[in-house]
Amino acid sequence: MSENNQAGHEAELIEHPDRNLAMELVRATEAAAIRAVPWIGRGNKNAADGAAVDAMRKFLATVEFQGEVVIGEGEKDEAPMLFNGEVVGNGRGPLCDIAVDPIDGTSLTAAGRQNAISVIAVADRGSMYNPKEVFYMEKIVTGPAGKGIIDLERPIGENITALAEALGKHVEDMTVAVLDRPRHEQLIQDIRASGAGTELMLDGDVAGGINAALQNGRIDMCVGIGGTPEGIITACAIKGLDGVMQGRLYPRNDEERSNAVNAGHELGRVLTADDLVRTDNTFFVCTGVTDGGLVRGVNRERDNITTDSVVLRARSGTFRRVTAVHRADKWLGDDA
Repeated sequence: MSENNQAGHEAELIEHPDRNLAMELVRATEAAAIRAVPWIGRGNKNAADGAAVDAMRKFLATVEFQGEVVIGEGEKDEAPMLFNGEVVGNGRGPLCDIAVDPIDGTSLTAAGRQNAISVIAVADRGSMYNPKEVFYMEKIVTGPAGKGIIDLERPIGENITALAEALGKHVEDMTVAVLDRPRHEQLIQDIRASGAGTELMLDGDVAGGINAALQNGRIDMCVGIGGTPEGIITACAIKGLDGVMQGRLYPRNDEERSNAVNAGHELGRVLTADDLVRTDNTFFVCTGVTDGGLVRGVNRERDNITTDSVVLRARSGTFRRVTAVHRADKWLGDDA
């Protein structure tokens, strides 16, 4: 290889993450999940989140990439680490946008409920949508069968009927996941009126979206108003699953609406996964904190700690389940 070609090749490697970073990043979600375990069911979600944030940040520092936190803890949870704009990684390797949620479901963790996960999503630098001005968005997520079928602007009953036909199912056999919130009261009634059933989620619509995109899963669709940051994280995973996602910003008040317009957001526009993450070079990893439909929670038996994770890479179309067994004594001190 000539010197010019070699230099170009090296520049390309620095510009884009070409190896499977997710297999390195999963160590950080495993660490966050393990560190959160002592706080499961203790009623202190801030302590659980703080332990997970600290562990995730520590492990991210060892990963060979130059990551900039685009979606972090600071704005949402007023955390002093993993804030928006923080640079993570060892300072070498590809330039990346990174979205983190050390615990998606802090309230679930504090209450000892199911479906809490630790999450990281990574994409090429500059590719992630900036959700700063509007914290909520309407979302609809399905698997590949929803391509050209679902439309966020259609009534939910029509979307369910059309997707059921595409899946070759009866509407009565369809299950739609929705966050259990007062704002969704009418939506839940409309879903049930269509003949479909609901799976009401207490928290954590990232896992709900992924479950909806998995083929042959128990959930056929995930809909409702949830966090915009979580929507972008979900989009990274959906690209790896060849699923379908649409979203629309949902300002909560006139001030947020005005701020969004001033920031250049087009309110009312239906956004696709490609709008939320403008690259197919995405990575997504999550590790279970508590048991759930997507991954099992952290389990300790005698001298071992077992974690269950999902690792997705969009470019290669790979979906991996990673079960890791950790020696418990390595997690007792500060050097874990």
